[in-house]
Amino acid sequence: MKTLYILRHAKSSWASVEQLPDHERPLLEEGKKRTRKLINYLLQNEIKPELIISSTAKRASETAGYISSALAVDHSQIKLVPSLYNAGSEHIFNQFIDLDDSMTSIMIVGHNPSLTNFVNHWLKPQIDWLPTSGLVGIEFDTMHWEELPKANAKVKFMVYPKLLKG
Repeated sequence: MKTLYILRHAKSSWASVEQLPDHERPLLEEGKKRTRKLINYLLQNEIKPELIISSTAKRASETAGYISSALAVDHSQIKLVPSLYNAGSEHIFNQFIDLDDSMTSIMIVGHNPSLTNFVNHWLKPQIDWLPTSGLVGIEFDTMHWEELPKANAKVKFMVYPKLLKG
């Protein structure tokens, strides 16, 4: 079994859109606060990915770093991938081709609409938009990461801050 956690970055600032390129927008304190609810959920459910693959956009990489620190995932286990910024589903699947099969769980941190389109491969009913700090956990019936696109899958959960207490 392989488990994939798909996480949309935390809420980011639109205040400096005219001064900063979209790729450089930082997280808001409100985004960090909401993500703490998600972190509490991860800790309570003993969810700790062995690898975090993240977009290089500041808001995604900051979210990945925030999650890794809270879950005690070594920062060397964060893989930054520039092309995840506007990736299609096929490109997201390609991130799993060369992964070490000894790992059983990974997290991918990115953006909409890419992640919404990606998770809708398995969600019934499908969603219109994965919210900021929204997380979907999917378990795949395979021993090999490269087989994810063809493996039987089961959605374990979908959570986001408004659903969580605290």
